[in-house]
Amino acid sequence: MSTVLSLDDVGQLAPAGYFIALRIGFAFPVEEVNALPPDWVDYYTQNRYMLFDPAIRWAYANTGIVLWDNLTGDDPRQILEKAKTYGLIHGITISVFDGNSDGQRSFASFARSDRPFLDLEIKLLEAFLHRRHREMAPPTNLTDAELVALQMVKDGLRLKQIAFELKVTEGAVKQRLKNAKDKLGAKTSTQAATMAAQYGII
Repeated sequence: MSTVLSLDDVGQLAPAGYFIALRIGFAFPVEEVNALPPDWVDYYTQNRYMLFDPAIRWAYANTGIVLWDNLTGDDPRQILEKAKTYGLIHGITISVFDGNSDGQRSFASFARSDRPFLDLEIKLLEAFLHRRHREMAPPTNLTDAELVALQMVKDGLRLKQIAFELKVTEGAVKQRLKNAKDKLGAKTSTQAATMAAQYGII
């Protein structure tokens, strides 16, 4: 296993399941991966556990690593105990915040059913989350003109309308949107606008 983990590697280190939320702002993460047992996800959702989950509360208030065993005193609904019946017996939660001005943090929970995590495994998972948090940082190289064009795409304007509003040619708008797509790694202008909105830059 490489020291630069892939999601497959994460699945091997956390065979009982994992949940990763990257760059959470005021509402939704920029990216989310839920590989927890589907039966547990259904039960958790039906009982609206997210507001009371001690691991989630810890992740929003702290950075670093915590073992689920150290959160049981803050779990009046016995959520972590109930999770064990779904194979989530040994768990850790990791939270990352780099002081960015948008207040975006990333966190993840990982679980095993067979044994506690080894120190090396925890370090690898922490490094993975730090790397993914950095990779999902909003780009800083978009120009004001590109951001304006993306905002107009998000608002539902067509190419001709954008050109008219900005008093430039359609070719100029196309070039701005192409540059923005390249910088964001998006396939379409709509996808680029959606990504920019998720990043909070438009």
